[in-house]
Amino acid sequence: MQTVLHYFLHLVFPLAIAWVFFNNEWKNAYLLLLLTMLVDLDHLLASPIFDADRCSINFHPLHSYYAMVFYVGLLFLRKPFRILGIGLLLHMFTDLVDCLLTYQNCKDCLATSPLSSVLQVIFIW
Repeated sequence: MQTVLHYFLHLVFPLAIAWVFFNNEWKNAYLLLLLTMLVDLDHLLASPIFDADRCSINFHPLHSYYAMVFYVGLLFLRKPFRILGIGLLLHMFTDLVDCLLTYQNCKDCLATSPLSSVLQVIFIW
């Protein structure tokens, strides 16, 4: 179920955003939202490149808190930068949901996560 939700948020939800908020140019908006998946290229800097129990948030450079501040800044610019900002923040949200679901099943993974303090606050709620 986690994988289905992950790819739904990465592929289908951006289509809904493009359709609802950029109705006249939804195809271009959807393409830009999909292009934000390239942010995952920073996974190539990690060793191993893929680890199912690793949270991307604040582990990879383009998934860092500093990068997210930049992505929020994109929201205040004109299109296409605003659309890219939306896509990048949606990507970070999707990865956060993935982290929550992973750490729900792997408490030891939570303890070593760079996102552990934030996730512990979320789990308290």
